[in-house]
Amino acid sequence: MAKDPTALYEQGASANSEVFVIPRRTWIERYAERATEPLHLNLLALFFQVFGTFSSKVGFDLVRPRKYAFATLEAARNARDQGKRKVTIIEFGVAAGGGLLGMCALARSVAEVTGVEFEVVGFDTGVGMPSPVDFRDHPDLYQAGDFPMDQQALRKKLPANARLLIGELEYTVPNFLAELNPEAPIGFAALDVDYYSSAVNALRIFADPNPSKYLPLPILYLDDIVLPSHSRFSGELLAVEEFNATHEYRKIDQHRFLRSQRIFKQARWIDQMFLLHVFDHPVMRTAGSRPRKMYSPVDVRS
Repeated sequence: MAKDPTALYEQGASANSEVFVIPRRTWIERYAERATEPLHLNLLALFFQVFGTFSSKVGFDLVRPRKYAFATLEAARNARDQGKRKVTIIEFGVAAGGGLLGMCALARSVAEVTGVEFEVVGFDTGVGMPSPVDFRDHPDLYQAGDFPMDQQALRKKLPANARLLIGELEYTVPNFLAELNPEAPIGFAALDVDYYSSAVNALRIFADPNPSKYLPLPILYLDDIVLPSHSRFSGELLAVEEFNATHEYRKIDQHRFLRSQRIFKQARWIDQMFLLHVFDHPVMRTAGSRPRKMYSPVDVRS
């Protein structure tokens, strides 16, 4: 596998083995990103860091991981709008468990401010990544055994509302869907499986015949699309294109205009947010149940 020159290397158990650790974004990188934002917004963020509500802190990108904070809060609000008291959020590709534990912590905080409870589910092989199938899996970047998990240690840290489903996605995903309660529909899924082949199986989470197992617009985060070598011809983006081509009433599209809705607009994660459009959802097919819309006579449009 090609070695990332920015990665940190550690000697493995044998003399010929080594493990490289994916580096976290440094504080310098984070400050550099924020420094490109308007000064008055950064000063305002300092105020909300001290005096703001949880929701306002999410709005100012003060709650990490920011992409999970936004999506978890949005999923709860969307569920509440649909009259649901519970929503399911998912992470595909748990690895060491930092993302899943962060999702659990966010679920607790969001439940306190919205009244919507969460089912948190993590999917993983439990033994690291399988072997790549072909070039679409980017064997230049990933290989069998990458991102292993200490299952026992992670399970001890999970709260009661969180589950860890271990095994191949082609089996664990349909088994999970078979028992999913529509009263806790899927509202957010984070896809961090690296491979095209794994992403194909993960996206089957959105293919259940019962549309009520989903919110009308679940949020999807694609983690592995940021490198220049990732494109719609390989990896997760190719899996998305194939999903759209084979599902008439379920379409995945980028979360358009999200950047314009955010206070801080330079964050990279904004480009990684997508939406599943569940066109066969009962809400999407209901007409005549709301008052007729009309513009005010004094409405001035640009």
